[in-house]
Amino acid sequence: MRAIGLSEFGGPDVLRVLDLPEPHAGPGEVRIRVHAAAVSPADTLLRSGALARILAGVAPPYVPGMDVAGVIDEIGPGARTGLSPGEPVMAMAHPIGTAAGGYAEHVVLPAGWVVRAPAGADHVAAATLPMNGLTALLTLDRLALAPGSVLAVIGAAGTLGGYLVQLGGHAGLTVVADASPADEALVRRSGAADVVARGPGVAARIRARYPDGVDAIADTALAGPELLAAVREGGTYARFRGADEPGGHEFGDTGGVTVRTIFVPDYAGRTGKLDRIRELAESGVLTPRVAAALPAAEAAEAHRRMEAGGLRGRLVLTF
Repeated sequence: MRAIGLSEFGGPDVLRVLDLPEPHAGPGEVRIRVHAAAVSPADTLLRSGALARILAGVAPPYVPGMDVAGVIDEIGPGARTGLSPGEPVMAMAHPIGTAAGGYAEHVVLPAGWVVRAPAGADHVAAATLPMNGLTALLTLDRLALAPGSVLAVIGAAGTLGGYLVQLGGHAGLTVVADASPADEALVRRSGAADVVARGPGVAARIRARYPDGVDAIADTALAGPELLAAVREGGTYARFRGADEPGGHEFGDTGGVTVRTIFVPDYAGRTGKLDRIRELAESGVLTPRVAAALPAAEAAEAHRRMEAGGLRGRLVLTF
């Protein structure tokens, strides 16, 4: 089986085409013939060695990839699924632990991790939805904001930020987003009710628009504690990296603001949640965000582009 992986940590060039044993679906599992795997920041962290402590005891090679789309081609004994062989599907994989990473021609996952792909979405588009869609949904579930509440999304032009803007607006929230002039039209199309200039001082600009502070802020740009100034006392700050992770921040006195860490594996295997992402994409609430599709053998180039920044969607590897 062809896969893309690494035997040692380092820069993008450590990624290699590998020939690995072909996996098969065991009890309760299904196998996906992968046609597309999205490239995410989590993949670059695995490749660089930033997650090495979590991989302790796991033998290389390591295969990154948390988002896949393709077709079911095996169903294991006793698998509880309404899916059939040949059906287009999408899934969130987990490269750490028992589930394999998505940069491979075949991925075996528990049946509950896999749902139908949205009708009308090709494999490349579907691959951009699982992890970021679930992260956005989990964020809103954890924030539990009432309709009419004000949610600020920082990094709103990115994939996760864009999905948060779309889902927040759909939930009846007033979404204020940061954006550069070049991205303002994009975030407004996503459903932002208000836009402030991105960059240093964004918290003050938000507070100038909302003198009492916003009800919650989702920091997809990893700006850190400086954003607390935009949130009202009793409000919530959602972060997407822990203090011990690259890009994470320590928080001291938060001034009455609750800090919540969003950890998307909490929704791994939550079939209903992932199927909700499918429904939202089919209804047009969520728009798949594709920056470009590249052949799997060009994974190193995809990682270089990811780390260079400025993407307005996901790079997707095709198999």
